[in-house]
Amino acid sequence: MSVRRALLSVWDKAGLREFARALRDHGVQLLASDGTGAFLRAEGLPVQTVSELTGFPPILDGRVKTLHPLLHAAILARRDQPEHLAQLQRLGIEPIDLVVVGFYPFEQVRQRSGDLAALLEFIDIGGPALVRAAAKNFPWVTVLVRPEQYGEFLALLRRGEIPEEFRRRCAAEAFARASAYDAAIAAALAAGQEELHWWSRSYTLVQRLRYGENPHQSGWLYGEGFRQCFRQLHGKELSYTNVLDLDAAVRLILEFERPTIGILKHTTPCGVGSDDDLVAAWEKALAADPISPFGGIVVVNREVTPELARRLSELFLELVIAPAFAEEAIELLRRKKNLRLLTYDAGAIRELLHEEFRSVLGGVVVQSPDTALLPPGSWRVVTRRLPTPEEEAALRFAWRVVKHVKSNAIVFARADQTVAIGGGQPSRLDAVRVAIRKARDVGVVLTDTVVASDAFFPFPDALQEAVAAGATAVIQPGGSVRDAEVIAAADALGVAMVFTGMRHFRH
Repeated sequence: MSVRRALLSVWDKAGLREFARALRDHGVQLLASDGTGAFLRAEGLPVQTVSELTGFPPILDGRVKTLHPLLHAAILARRDQPEHLAQLQRLGIEPIDLVVVGFYPFEQVRQRSGDLAALLEFIDIGGPALVRAAAKNFPWVTVLVRPEQYGEFLALLRRGEIPEEFRRRCAAEAFARASAYDAAIAAALAAGQEELHWWSRSYTLVQRLRYGENPHQSGWLYGEGFRQCFRQLHGKELSYTNVLDLDAAVRLILEFERPTIGILKHTTPCGVGSDDDLVAAWEKALAADPISPFGGIVVVNREVTPELARRLSELFLELVIAPAFAEEAIELLRRKKNLRLLTYDAGAIRELLHEEFRSVLGGVVVQSPDTALLPPGSWRVVTRRLPTPEEEAALRFAWRVVKHVKSNAIVFARADQTVAIGGGQPSRLDAVRVAIRKARDVGVVLTDTVVASDAFFPFPDALQEAVAAGATAVIQPGGSVRDAEVIAAADALGVAMVFTGMRHFRH
Protein backbone atom coordinates (compact mmCIF):
# COMPACT_ATOMS: atom_id res chain seq x y z
CA MET A 1 0.00 0.00 0.00
CA SER A 2 1.38 3.39 -0.99
CA VAL A 3 0.89 6.54 1.10
CA ARG A 4 -0.04 9.70 -0.75
CA ARG A 5 -2.02 11.68 1.81
CA ALA A 6 -1.84 11.84 5.63
CA LEU A 7 -4.09 13.39 8.26
CA LEU A 8 -2.34 14.53 11.45
CA SER A 9 -4.17 15.57 14.64
CA VAL A 10 -2.21 15.12 17.86
CA TRP A 11 -2.12 16.68 21.31
CA ASP A 12 1.36 15.37 22.14
CA LYS A 13 3.69 16.91 19.59
CA ALA A 14 6.70 14.77 20.58
CA GLY A 15 8.53 13.71 17.42
CA LEU A 16 5.88 15.24 15.18
CA ARG A 17 8.10 17.78 13.44
CA GLU A 18 10.64 15.16 12.35
CA PHE A 19 7.91 12.70 11.40
CA ALA A 20 5.98 15.21 9.29
CA ARG A 21 9.15 16.36 7.58
CA ALA A 22 10.04 12.77 6.71
CA LEU A 23 6.57 12.30 5.23
CA ARG A 24 6.98 15.38 3.07
CA ASP A 25 10.40 14.14 1.92
CA HIS A 26 8.59 11.05 0.63
CA GLY A 27 6.06 13.14 -1.26
CA VAL A 28 3.19 12.66 1.20
CA GLN A 29 0.62 15.48 1.21
CA LEU A 30 -0.03 16.75 4.75
CA LEU A 31 -3.51 17.49 6.07
CA ALA A 32 -3.95 18.50 9.71
CA SER A 33 -6.39 19.71 12.30
CA ASP A 34 -6.16 23.45 12.81
CA GLY A 35 -4.05 23.22 16.00
CA THR A 36 -1.63 20.65 14.59
CA GLY A 37 -1.54 22.55 11.30
CA ALA A 38 -0.49 25.76 13.07
CA PHE A 39 2.33 23.85 14.78
CA LEU A 40 3.57 22.38 11.49
CA ARG A 41 3.41 25.69 9.67
CA ALA A 42 5.45 27.29 12.45
CA GLU A 43 8.05 24.61 11.68
CA GLY A 44 8.05 25.64 8.00
CA LEU A 45 6.10 22.67 6.67
CA PRO A 46 3.42 23.07 3.98
CA VAL A 47 0.10 21.74 5.26
CA GLN A 48 -3.61 22.05 4.49
CA THR A 49 -5.85 22.45 7.53
CA VAL A 50 -9.13 20.64 8.05
CA SER A 51 -10.98 23.98 8.02
CA GLU A 52 -9.46 24.84 4.65
CA LEU A 53 -10.44 21.45 3.26
CA THR A 54 -14.03 21.40 4.52
CA GLY A 55 -14.78 25.12 4.44
CA PHE A 56 -16.19 24.66 7.94
CA PRO A 57 -14.35 26.27 10.88
CA PRO A 58 -14.09 24.81 14.40
CA ILE A 59 -17.18 25.67 16.45
CA LEU A 60 -18.43 25.42 20.06
CA ASP A 61 -15.05 26.36 21.52
CA GLY A 62 -13.39 23.66 19.46
CA ARG A 63 -15.75 20.85 20.46
CA VAL A 64 -16.50 20.26 16.76
CA LYS A 65 -13.48 20.32 14.45
CA THR A 66 -12.91 17.06 12.58
CA LEU A 67 -16.43 15.60 12.67
CA HIS A 68 -17.07 16.13 8.96
CA PRO A 69 -18.14 13.72 6.17
CA LEU A 70 -15.41 14.96 3.82
CA LEU A 71 -12.81 13.66 6.27
CA HIS A 72 -14.51 10.44 7.27
CA ALA A 73 -15.40 9.54 3.70
CA ALA A 74 -11.78 10.00 2.68
CA ILE A 75 -10.75 7.56 5.43
CA LEU A 76 -13.56 5.00 5.21
CA ALA A 77 -13.82 4.50 1.45
CA ARG A 78 -12.95 0.97 0.35
CA ARG A 79 -10.37 1.04 -2.40
CA ASP A 80 -11.69 -2.24 -3.87
CA GLN A 81 -15.22 -0.88 -4.33
CA PRO A 82 -15.62 1.04 -7.64
CA GLU A 83 -18.79 2.69 -6.35
CA HIS A 84 -16.96 4.03 -3.29
CA LEU A 85 -14.26 5.49 -5.50
CA ALA A 86 -16.83 6.91 -7.87
CA GLN A 87 -18.62 8.65 -4.98
CA LEU A 88 -15.36 10.16 -3.81
CA GLN A 89 -14.65 11.43 -7.33
CA ARG A 90 -18.12 12.98 -7.69
CA LEU A 91 -17.70 14.78 -4.37
CA GLY A 92 -14.14 15.84 -5.08
CA ILE A 93 -12.72 13.86 -2.14
CA GLU A 94 -9.18 12.53 -2.17
CA PRO A 95 -8.56 9.36 -0.12
CA ILE A 96 -6.51 9.55 3.08
CA ASP A 97 -3.99 6.73 3.47
CA LEU A 98 -2.46 7.57 6.85
CA VAL A 99 -4.19 8.85 10.01
CA VAL A 100 -2.07 9.99 12.96
CA VAL A 101 -4.04 10.93 16.08
CA GLY A 102 -3.12 11.67 19.69
CA PHE A 103 -6.07 12.11 22.04
CA TYR A 104 -6.65 14.90 24.53
CA PRO A 105 -4.75 13.93 27.72
CA PHE A 106 -7.81 12.96 29.77
CA GLU A 107 -5.95 10.44 31.94
CA GLN A 108 -3.16 12.85 32.86
CA VAL A 109 -5.56 15.71 33.64
CA ARG A 110 -7.64 13.40 35.81
CA GLN A 111 -4.55 12.60 37.89
CA ARG A 112 -3.91 16.31 38.47
CA SER A 113 -7.43 17.59 39.03
CA GLY A 114 -10.75 16.41 40.40
CA ASP A 115 -12.68 19.27 38.81
CA LEU A 116 -15.31 17.43 36.75
CA ALA A 117 -16.29 20.46 34.69
CA ALA A 118 -12.69 21.01 33.63
CA LEU A 119 -12.21 17.29 33.05
CA LEU A 120 -15.13 17.10 30.64
CA GLU A 121 -13.34 19.49 28.28
CA PHE A 122 -10.56 16.92 27.93
CA ILE A 123 -12.85 14.18 26.64
CA ASP A 124 -11.81 13.83 23.01
CA ILE A 125 -14.65 13.19 20.54
CA GLY A 126 -13.24 13.82 17.08
CA GLY A 127 -9.95 12.03 17.70
CA PRO A 128 -11.44 8.65 18.66
CA ALA A 129 -13.89 8.94 15.74
CA LEU A 130 -11.00 9.37 13.29
CA VAL A 131 -9.07 6.52 14.89
CA ARG A 132 -11.99 4.11 14.76
CA ALA A 133 -12.70 5.00 11.12
CA ALA A 134 -9.07 4.45 10.10
CA ALA A 135 -8.73 1.24 12.11
CA LYS A 136 -11.92 -0.17 10.60
CA ASN A 137 -10.52 0.45 7.14
CA PHE A 138 -7.04 -0.95 7.86
CA PRO A 139 -6.88 -2.95 4.58
CA TRP A 140 -6.20 0.43 2.94
CA VAL A 141 -5.42 2.89 5.74
CA THR A 142 -2.68 2.97 8.39
CA VAL A 143 -3.50 4.49 11.78
CA LEU A 144 -0.89 5.55 14.34
CA VAL A 145 -1.84 6.52 17.90
CA ARG A 146 1.49 7.09 19.69
CA PRO A 147 4.83 8.64 18.72
CA GLU A 148 6.70 5.38 19.39
CA GLN A 149 5.13 4.01 16.18
CA TYR A 150 6.58 6.71 13.93
CA GLY A 151 10.00 5.11 13.49
CA GLU A 152 8.72 1.70 12.38
CA PHE A 153 6.27 3.31 9.97
CA LEU A 154 8.97 5.46 8.36
CA ALA A 155 11.28 2.47 8.00
CA LEU A 156 8.56 0.64 6.07
CA LEU A 157 7.77 3.76 4.03
CA ARG A 158 11.41 3.96 2.95
CA ARG A 159 11.17 0.38 1.72
CA GLY A 160 8.26 1.47 -0.47
CA GLU A 161 5.46 -0.63 1.05
CA ILE A 162 3.30 -0.62 4.21
CA PRO A 163 2.36 -4.31 4.62
CA GLU A 164 -1.13 -5.35 5.65
CA GLU A 165 0.24 -7.18 8.70
CA PHE A 166 1.58 -3.86 10.02
CA ARG A 167 -1.66 -2.02 9.24
CA ARG A 168 -3.68 -4.69 11.02
CA ARG A 169 -1.39 -4.56 14.06
CA CYS A 170 -1.74 -0.78 14.14
CA ALA A 171 -5.52 -1.09 13.85
CA ALA A 172 -5.63 -3.46 16.81
CA GLU A 173 -3.56 -1.05 18.88
CA ALA A 174 -5.76 1.84 17.79
CA PHE A 175 -8.94 0.11 18.94
CA ALA A 176 -7.19 -0.85 22.19
CA ARG A 177 -6.17 2.79 22.72
CA ALA A 178 -9.72 4.00 22.05
CA SER A 179 -11.08 1.36 24.41
CA ALA A 180 -8.59 2.32 27.13
CA TYR A 181 -9.50 5.97 26.72
CA ASP A 182 -13.21 5.25 27.06
CA ALA A 183 -12.54 2.99 30.06
CA ALA A 184 -10.68 5.81 31.80
CA ILE A 185 -13.55 8.20 31.17
CA ALA A 186 -16.13 5.68 32.38
CA ALA A 187 -14.11 4.99 35.53
CA ALA A 188 -13.84 8.71 36.29
CA LEU A 189 -17.56 9.33 35.85
CA ALA A 190 -18.46 6.22 37.86
CA ALA A 191 -16.19 7.13 40.79
CA GLY A 192 -17.97 6.28 44.02
CA GLN A 193 -20.38 3.81 42.46
CA GLU A 194 -20.00 0.33 43.92
CA GLU A 195 -21.77 -1.70 41.25
CA LEU A 196 -21.68 -1.24 37.49
CA HIS A 197 -23.40 -3.24 34.77
CA TRP A 198 -20.36 -2.80 32.52
CA TRP A 199 -16.97 -2.96 34.26
CA SER A 200 -13.74 -2.29 32.43
CA ARG A 201 -10.23 -1.14 33.25
CA SER A 202 -7.34 -0.56 30.91
CA TYR A 203 -3.62 -0.39 31.63
CA THR A 204 -0.61 0.62 29.55
CA LEU A 205 2.28 -1.78 29.11
CA VAL A 206 5.07 -0.82 31.53
CA GLN A 207 7.56 -3.58 30.81
CA ARG A 208 7.93 -7.11 29.59
CA LEU A 209 8.98 -9.22 32.55
CA ARG A 210 11.81 -11.74 32.39
CA TYR A 211 9.17 -14.47 32.57
CA GLY A 212 5.91 -15.23 34.34
CA GLU A 213 5.47 -17.05 37.62
CA ASN A 214 7.74 -19.78 36.24
CA PRO A 215 10.45 -19.65 33.53
CA HIS A 216 8.27 -21.44 30.97
CA GLN A 217 5.58 -18.72 31.28
CA SER A 218 5.59 -15.29 29.65
CA GLY A 219 4.91 -12.22 31.76
CA TRP A 220 4.12 -8.52 31.36
CA LEU A 221 3.54 -5.64 33.74
CA TYR A 222 0.77 -3.17 32.91
CA GLY A 223 -0.18 0.04 34.67
CA GLU A 224 1.49 3.45 34.75
CA GLY A 225 0.29 3.75 38.35
CA PHE A 226 2.93 1.18 39.29
CA ARG A 227 5.64 3.62 38.25
CA GLN A 228 4.10 6.31 40.43
CA CYS A 229 4.28 4.01 43.46
CA PHE A 230 7.72 2.46 43.05
CA ARG A 231 11.18 3.45 41.85
CA GLN A 232 13.96 0.93 41.38
CA LEU A 233 17.41 2.09 42.49
CA HIS A 234 19.48 -1.03 41.92
CA GLY A 235 19.47 -4.67 40.94
CA LYS A 236 18.07 -6.98 38.31
CA GLU A 237 14.82 -6.29 36.50
CA LEU A 238 11.70 -7.16 38.45
CA SER A 239 10.19 -10.58 37.93
CA TYR A 240 6.51 -11.51 37.97
CA THR A 241 6.81 -12.86 41.52
CA ASN A 242 8.76 -9.76 42.62
CA VAL A 243 5.83 -7.58 41.55
CA LEU A 244 3.36 -9.70 43.52
CA ASP A 245 5.65 -9.63 46.56
CA LEU A 246 6.02 -5.85 46.29
CA ASP A 247 2.26 -5.45 46.30
CA ALA A 248 1.85 -7.68 49.35
CA ALA A 249 4.74 -6.01 51.18
CA VAL A 250 3.50 -2.45 50.94
CA ARG A 251 -0.05 -3.45 51.87
CA LEU A 252 1.35 -5.02 55.03
CA ILE A 253 3.67 -2.18 56.01
CA LEU A 254 0.99 0.49 55.57
CA GLU A 255 -0.78 -1.03 58.59
CA PHE A 256 1.95 0.33 60.90
CA GLU A 257 2.83 3.82 62.06
CA ARG A 258 5.71 2.88 64.36
CA PRO A 259 9.08 2.04 62.77
CA THR A 260 8.42 -1.46 61.46
CA ILE A 261 10.08 -4.09 59.30
CA GLY A 262 8.28 -6.93 57.54
CA ILE A 263 9.83 -10.01 55.96
CA LEU A 264 7.78 -11.80 53.29
CA LYS A 265 8.14 -14.88 51.15
CA HIS A 266 5.72 -15.76 48.35
CA THR A 267 3.50 -12.80 49.34
CA THR A 268 2.98 -13.95 52.94
CA PRO A 269 4.68 -12.56 56.07
CA CYS A 270 7.44 -14.61 57.73
CA GLY A 271 7.98 -12.09 60.48
CA VAL A 272 7.15 -8.52 61.51
CA GLY A 273 8.84 -6.40 64.15
CA SER A 274 8.39 -2.84 65.44
CA ASP A 275 10.93 -0.77 67.36
CA ASP A 276 12.24 2.77 67.38
CA ASP A 277 15.64 1.23 66.62
CA LEU A 278 15.44 -0.29 63.13
CA VAL A 279 18.12 -2.86 63.84
CA ALA A 280 16.09 -4.03 66.85
CA ALA A 281 12.97 -4.12 64.66
CA TRP A 282 14.88 -6.30 62.17
CA GLU A 283 15.98 -8.69 64.89
CA LYS A 284 12.40 -8.99 66.15
CA ALA A 285 11.09 -9.69 62.64
CA LEU A 286 13.79 -12.25 61.96
CA ALA A 287 13.39 -14.08 65.28
CA ALA A 288 9.99 -15.54 64.39
CA ASP A 289 11.39 -17.48 61.44
CA PRO A 290 15.12 -17.15 60.70
CA ILE A 291 14.96 -19.79 57.94
CA SER A 292 12.26 -18.61 55.52
CA PRO A 293 13.71 -15.10 54.82
CA PHE A 294 16.43 -16.67 52.62
CA GLY A 295 15.59 -15.29 49.17
CA GLY A 296 12.81 -13.19 50.66
CA ILE A 297 11.49 -9.63 50.58
CA VAL A 298 12.16 -7.01 53.26
CA VAL A 299 9.93 -3.95 53.61
CA VAL A 300 10.68 -1.03 55.93
CA ASN A 301 8.53 2.01 56.71
CA ARG A 302 11.48 4.29 57.50
CA GLU A 303 14.65 5.28 55.69
CA VAL A 304 17.11 2.38 55.61
CA THR A 305 20.11 3.29 57.74
CA PRO A 306 23.69 2.10 57.21
CA GLU A 307 23.41 0.01 60.39
CA LEU A 308 20.31 -1.76 59.09
CA ALA A 309 21.88 -2.17 55.65
CA ARG A 310 24.82 -4.02 57.20
CA ARG A 311 22.47 -6.47 58.87
CA LEU A 312 20.41 -6.96 55.71
CA SER A 313 23.55 -7.64 53.69
CA GLU A 314 24.25 -10.68 55.87
CA LEU A 315 21.34 -12.53 54.18
CA PHE A 316 20.56 -13.46 50.62
CA LEU A 317 17.51 -11.34 49.79
CA GLU A 318 15.61 -10.77 46.57
CA LEU A 319 14.37 -7.28 47.28
CA VAL A 320 14.46 -4.48 49.85
CA ILE A 321 11.80 -1.77 49.71
CA ALA A 322 11.59 1.38 51.82
CA PRO A 323 10.50 5.03 51.54
CA ALA A 324 14.19 6.01 51.25
CA PHE A 325 17.74 4.76 51.68
CA ALA A 326 20.62 6.62 53.30
CA GLU A 327 23.40 7.11 50.75
CA GLU A 328 25.80 4.91 52.72
CA ALA A 329 23.09 2.24 52.99
CA ILE A 330 22.70 2.19 49.21
CA GLU A 331 26.44 1.86 48.72
CA LEU A 332 26.56 -1.08 51.16
CA LEU A 333 23.61 -2.90 49.57
CA ARG A 334 24.81 -2.25 46.01
CA ARG A 335 27.69 -4.60 46.65
CA LYS A 336 25.13 -7.31 46.01
CA LYS A 337 24.70 -6.68 42.29
CA ASN A 338 21.45 -8.64 41.90
CA LEU A 339 19.69 -7.34 45.02
CA ARG A 340 16.76 -5.18 43.97
CA LEU A 341 16.41 -1.91 45.90
CA LEU A 342 13.19 0.05 45.51
CA THR A 343 11.59 3.07 47.12
CA TYR A 344 7.85 3.40 47.53
CA ASP A 345 5.49 6.37 47.78
CA ALA A 346 2.96 5.65 50.53
CA GLY A 347 0.69 8.52 49.46
CA ALA A 348 0.48 7.32 45.87
CA ILE A 349 -0.21 3.77 47.04
CA ARG A 350 -3.05 4.84 49.35
CA GLU A 351 -4.70 6.72 46.49
CA LEU A 352 -4.84 3.49 44.49
CA LEU A 353 -6.37 1.34 47.26
CA HIS A 354 -9.95 1.71 46.09
CA GLU A 355 -10.68 -1.62 44.40
CA GLU A 356 -9.19 -5.05 43.82
CA PHE A 357 -9.80 -7.54 41.05
CA ARG A 358 -8.48 -10.91 39.95
CA SER A 359 -8.90 -12.92 36.80
CA VAL A 360 -10.97 -16.08 36.87
CA LEU A 361 -11.94 -18.39 34.03
CA GLY A 362 -14.05 -16.30 31.68
CA GLY A 363 -14.07 -13.12 33.74
CA VAL A 364 -12.87 -11.21 36.77
CA VAL A 365 -14.03 -10.89 40.38
CA VAL A 366 -14.01 -7.38 41.80
CA GLN A 367 -14.16 -6.24 45.41
CA SER A 368 -13.53 -3.25 47.62
CA PRO A 369 -10.14 -3.51 49.37
CA ASP A 370 -9.75 -4.94 52.86
CA THR A 371 -8.45 -1.71 54.39
CA ALA A 372 -10.59 -1.75 57.55
CA LEU A 373 -8.93 -3.02 60.69
CA LEU A 374 -10.81 -2.35 63.92
CA PRO A 375 -13.71 0.02 63.28
CA PRO A 376 -15.06 1.91 66.34
CA GLY A 377 -17.13 -0.38 68.52
CA SER A 378 -15.83 -3.56 66.89
CA TRP A 379 -13.61 -4.56 69.83
CA ARG A 380 -15.72 -6.73 72.12
CA VAL A 381 -14.34 -8.77 75.02
CA VAL A 382 -16.43 -11.96 75.27
CA THR A 383 -14.67 -13.74 78.16
CA ARG A 384 -14.81 -13.18 81.89
CA ARG A 385 -11.18 -12.10 81.93
CA LEU A 386 -10.23 -8.84 80.23
CA PRO A 387 -6.95 -8.60 78.34
CA THR A 388 -4.20 -6.77 80.19
CA PRO A 389 -2.80 -3.57 78.61
CA GLU A 390 0.21 -5.56 77.40
CA GLU A 391 -2.04 -8.24 75.91
CA GLU A 392 -4.24 -5.63 74.26
CA ALA A 393 -1.22 -4.04 72.55
CA ALA A 394 -0.09 -7.47 71.38
CA LEU A 395 -3.58 -8.37 70.13
CA ARG A 396 -3.78 -5.18 68.06
CA PHE A 397 -0.32 -5.88 66.60
CA ALA A 398 -1.20 -9.48 65.74
CA TRP A 399 -4.50 -8.40 64.16
CA ARG A 400 -2.64 -6.07 61.79
CA VAL A 401 -0.45 -8.93 60.64
CA VAL A 402 -2.93 -11.80 60.41
CA LYS A 403 -5.04 -10.07 57.75
CA HIS A 404 -2.02 -10.31 55.42
CA VAL A 405 -1.35 -14.03 55.97
CA LYS A 406 -2.92 -16.54 53.56
CA SER A 407 -5.98 -18.24 55.06
CA ASN A 408 -6.42 -20.14 57.20
CA ALA A 409 -4.12 -17.88 59.20
CA ILE A 410 -2.84 -17.86 62.79
CA VAL A 411 -0.35 -15.41 64.29
CA PHE A 412 1.29 -15.75 67.70
CA ALA A 413 2.67 -12.36 68.78
CA ARG A 414 3.84 -10.05 71.49
CA ALA A 415 3.27 -6.32 71.60
CA ASP A 416 5.81 -5.44 68.93
CA GLN A 417 6.71 -8.62 67.10
CA THR A 418 5.35 -11.79 65.58
CA VAL A 419 6.51 -14.93 67.37
CA ALA A 420 5.11 -17.65 65.09
CA ILE A 421 2.96 -17.64 61.96
CA GLY A 422 0.91 -20.45 60.48
CA GLY A 423 -0.88 -19.75 57.21
CA GLY A 424 -2.31 -21.21 54.03
CA GLN A 425 -3.75 -24.25 55.78
CA PRO A 426 -7.03 -26.06 54.97
CA SER A 427 -8.08 -26.02 58.65
CA ARG A 428 -7.62 -23.60 61.51
CA LEU A 429 -6.30 -26.40 63.70
CA ASP A 430 -3.61 -27.12 61.07
CA ALA A 431 -2.65 -23.42 61.02
CA VAL A 432 -2.20 -23.44 64.83
CA ARG A 433 -0.12 -26.60 64.68
CA VAL A 434 2.08 -25.25 61.88
CA ALA A 435 2.80 -22.10 63.89
CA ILE A 436 3.61 -24.13 67.03
CA ARG A 437 5.86 -26.52 65.12
CA LYS A 438 7.74 -23.66 63.42
CA ALA A 439 8.32 -22.02 66.80
CA ARG A 440 9.63 -25.22 68.33
CA ASP A 441 11.87 -25.92 65.33
CA VAL A 442 13.79 -22.68 65.90
CA GLY A 443 13.62 -22.72 69.69
CA VAL A 444 11.09 -19.90 70.06
CA VAL A 445 9.07 -19.97 73.29
CA LEU A 446 5.35 -19.19 72.97
CA THR A 447 4.75 -18.56 76.67
CA ASP A 448 2.82 -15.34 77.35
CA THR A 449 2.01 -14.69 73.70
CA VAL A 450 -1.33 -13.75 72.15
CA VAL A 451 -3.01 -15.34 69.16
CA ALA A 452 -4.83 -13.74 66.21
CA SER A 453 -7.05 -15.78 63.90
CA ASP A 454 -8.24 -14.37 60.57
CA ALA A 455 -11.62 -16.12 60.91
CA PHE A 456 -13.64 -17.70 63.70
CA PHE A 457 -12.68 -20.86 65.55
CA PRO A 458 -15.27 -23.43 64.40
CA PHE A 459 -14.44 -25.69 67.37
CA PRO A 460 -12.59 -25.21 70.68
CA ASP A 461 -9.74 -27.54 69.64
CA ALA A 462 -7.52 -25.00 67.88
CA LEU A 463 -7.98 -22.52 70.71
CA GLN A 464 -7.11 -25.17 73.28
CA GLU A 465 -3.89 -26.13 71.47
CA ALA A 466 -2.87 -22.49 71.13
CA VAL A 467 -3.37 -21.91 74.86
CA ALA A 468 -1.54 -25.13 75.72
CA ALA A 469 1.42 -23.80 73.71
CA GLY A 470 1.51 -20.64 75.83
CA ALA A 471 -1.05 -18.12 74.50
CA THR A 472 -2.85 -16.04 77.13
CA ALA A 473 -5.20 -13.96 74.97
CA VAL A 474 -6.98 -14.39 71.63
CA ILE A 475 -8.43 -12.10 68.98
CA GLN A 476 -10.80 -13.41 66.30
CA PRO A 477 -13.88 -12.26 64.37
CA GLY A 478 -16.40 -14.57 66.04
CA GLY A 479 -19.51 -15.63 64.18
CA SER A 480 -19.38 -19.41 64.51
CA VAL A 481 -22.48 -21.37 65.45
CA ARG A 482 -20.25 -22.75 68.21
CA ASP A 483 -19.08 -19.40 69.55
CA ALA A 484 -20.58 -20.23 72.95
CA GLU A 485 -18.50 -23.43 73.14
CA VAL A 486 -15.33 -21.58 72.19
CA ILE A 487 -16.00 -18.82 74.73
CA ALA A 488 -16.67 -21.41 77.42
CA ALA A 489 -13.39 -23.13 76.60
CA ALA A 490 -11.53 -19.81 76.83
CA ASP A 491 -13.12 -19.10 80.21
CA ALA A 492 -12.25 -22.58 81.43
CA LEU A 493 -8.64 -22.00 80.41
CA GLY A 494 -8.54 -18.54 82.02
CA VAL A 495 -7.62 -16.65 78.85
CA ALA A 496 -9.04 -13.39 77.51
CA MET A 497 -10.74 -13.37 74.12
CA VAL A 498 -11.82 -10.48 71.89
CA PHE A 499 -14.33 -10.61 69.02
CA THR A 500 -13.92 -8.03 66.24
CA GLY A 501 -16.92 -8.93 64.09
CA MET A 502 -14.71 -8.61 61.01
CA ARG A 503 -13.20 -11.51 59.08
CA HIS A 504 -9.92 -11.16 57.16
CA PHE A 505 -9.71 -14.06 54.73
CA ARG A 506 -6.91 -13.78 52.17
CA HIS A 507 -6.81 -16.12 49.17
